[in-house]
Amino acid sequence: MVADHRSALYSAWEAFGDHRRIVAIYDTSPMVSTNTVYRLDLDLPDDSGSRRVFAKISNYGSYFLFAEDHDRLFRCSQLLRGTRFDGFLAPVLGRNDRPFTYYDERVWVAFYSEARRGESLPARLTARQTRCLAREMATFHDACTDIAPAVPATSNSIKSDAIHLLDLLSSPFASRNFELSTEHVSLLWRRTHDLLLTMENIRYDSWTRIPILVDWNLGNFSVRSDLSGDFELHSRWDYDWFRVESRILDFYFLSRVSSATGDRTHWTYSPHTLTEPSFADFIAAYHAVSPLTEEEIRFLPVAYTFFIVNYVVREGARFFRPDLCAQFRNDAARVYLPAVDRLNIDPLLRIVTS
Repeated sequence: MVADHRSALYSAWEAFGDHRRIVAIYDTSPMVSTNTVYRLDLDLPDDSGSRRVFAKISNYGSYFLFAEDHDRLFRCSQLLRGTRFDGFLAPVLGRNDRPFTYYDERVWVAFYSEARRGESLPARLTARQTRCLAREMATFHDACTDIAPAVPATSNSIKSDAIHLLDLLSSPFASRNFELSTEHVSLLWRRTHDLLLTMENIRYDSWTRIPILVDWNLGNFSVRSDLSGDFELHSRWDYDWFRVESRILDFYFLSRVSSATGDRTHWTYSPHTLTEPSFADFIAAYHAVSPLTEEEIRFLPVAYTFFIVNYVVREGARFFRPDLCAQFRNDAARVYLPAVDRLNIDPLLRIVTS
């Protein structure tokens, strides 16, 4: 463990004011990510019997955006109480009805209660499981739509992030800063510029925004099976890509989970999963619960493009190890974004327009 992290964790826990003592700290961070998550074992249990809390510690980006995201997540957990999704989100710990965050101008920390754990879905879903997940996600998105009016907007948005990236790619030092060729920087600039033009043309600013979690890989959530063989969403943790945006931003990762190739078998961010028959089945089942519009389906390639230019290119150094960051940024320019031009979403459009 980094010595600064140990010191910050103890200082943050003391500032939080919990009377229990830390007896052990374990690094539980994903090995592909630069984010650092620790499990804190405590000397006494809480009211639920748990002796563990989890801490996320960071020094990347802005503490103020970190604090803002945790405020919104804290509000979402509160607003979902009494609904079907009461307890679904791993709670951000708070004091005086506010989320607690620690900041010493070098690092920042937030604490989470231990998430309840259910079952993990298999790497490859059956057709029945795909339809069940679609219905569950539609129900969850509807619940998030209901609470959205009480969740303040966030400082960042698709538009502000894309504008920021366009500025970064316009720099004469962009090739050095992103470790990309001049040709690839130029291609990424054009894709980002065209994304912004598309958003202007469709008047995206007027679209409904809801709390979304974006990264629905199989290691981030659990389910609970019922006697019929179906399941319900049971718990969700890991909020690195939390946003308040169109629900369509969640769909690329949902296409990966429902993919015939499986979410864990190929480490790639290719858009091919958006055109697989299994994702068409997902869209049909989702649409039956929470109808999608033609405009939303046409936005899928745009949402995917934003995912690539923002999370892979602009913020790749935040989320991935240096070797993976370099690989994914080059793949973004060389493989992923050119593949968008070949996407055929007509089967998905027929589902929502028939």
